[in-house]
Amino acid sequence: MKKPVLVIMAAGMGSRYGGLKQIDPVDEDGHIIIDFSIYDAKRAGFEKVVFIIRREHEEDFRKSIGDRVSKFMEVEYVYQELENLPEGFSVPEGRTKPFGTGHAILSCKDVVDGPFAVINADDYYGKQAYVEAYEYLTRETTSKDEICMVSFVLKNTLSDNGGVTRGVCKVNENGYLADIVETSNIEKYESGAAVHKGEEYIPIDIESSVSMNMWGLTPEFFQILESGFEAFVANTPADNLKAEYLLPTIIGDLLAEKKLAVKVLTSKDKWFGVTYKEDKDSVVSELQALIHAGVYPKKLF
Repeated sequence: MKKPVLVIMAAGMGSRYGGLKQIDPVDEDGHIIIDFSIYDAKRAGFEKVVFIIRREHEEDFRKSIGDRVSKFMEVEYVYQELENLPEGFSVPEGRTKPFGTGHAILSCKDVVDGPFAVINADDYYGKQAYVEAYEYLTRETTSKDEICMVSFVLKNTLSDNGGVTRGVCKVNENGYLADIVETSNIEKYESGAAVHKGEEYIPIDIESSVSMNMWGLTPEFFQILESGFEAFVANTPADNLKAEYLLPTIIGDLLAEKKLAVKVLTSKDKWFGVTYKEDKDSVVSELQALIHAGVYPKKLF
């Protein structure tokens, strides 16, 4: 069996954050969130990392993280580009936004030929998540029609600075994903959380399992993504310039059609990330606390 690869989705510019947040330092030693992800992945057993970026960001990524990490792990870059479309299709006039996480993962199909874990560049998942994913992806009994997801508890993933989007999950008695619903505008408040729709606030269980886009996938999944993306492009109106081919939605549809099984793994570690610029101070404090507690050394690499 080929060793699992870590794939990091880092092509987004972070529009709400106001800059290229993936390479924004979060401590006095210049570490960025990806540093902690790679450190955790490395000690879990991963030996190769693939960055999904925009081509124009490659130099910045090499300087800020890639060149440093390449001394300890194999590093490769792939590009999420608007022009990466099925044959016969062209980029809609006026479209500037990438086509989402499903499209991003397709960027890797020519460089990843074994099992792989997928994460967001600007999210901290904690060391247990990588251990769980690596152990699952190295099982000899993993089916080609089964993937995995590392879930988190909703209350541990909310921002104090605005609404967030989460894949809210239902898990059956056997530990498999029964349904996943991409839910936008989940806001935190004193006694819990609610989905903000217009003038209405709909309460949501803060103990809900949610997907933070940490998946364990097989190379066969690229074929599913390719056929699905062609249908997505064909059925999206040309004037819909923000439509996205999103991994949670893709997997939710496959579950509904009983074409896929998703084993749900659970991490007890707290998740945190930088959705809004105001989130950065909290992330800095959280990471400093982990360093002081001995979870991480002061110098990661």
